Amino acid sequence: MDLVFYTDAIKILALFFSLVGAVLIGYGGVAAAIKVVLREVFRRPYSYNLIRREFTSKIVFGLEFFIASDVLTTLIAPTQEEIILLAVVVVIRTILGYFLARETVEYQLEP
Repeated sequence: MDLVFYTDAIKILALFFSLVGAVLIGYGGVAAAIKVVLREVFRRPYSYNLIRREFTSKIVFGLEFFIASDVLTTLIAPTQEEIILLAVVVVIRTILGYFLARETVEYQLEP
């Protein structure tokens, strides 16, 4: 009985973290799109570098929530195949997050 409760709790937490990650990335995309429209149409003083950095930070933060969700999901019934898949997904998402963060620091879109 207790094991079922913990399994259900882990599934709910994993789903929650997945939703939070998706909401963060979605919010970042919508906010970035709005700022681009405000800059282009209404000539608001938003810089592309700032918009890009804010959007990238939301993507990286959202990816961290997805990683947490994957780790929790694997805790329920870890098979060797699921552990290997989790490791590959975590490595890919970590590398993606690293390069996204590095790109915003190193490369300038505007002078």
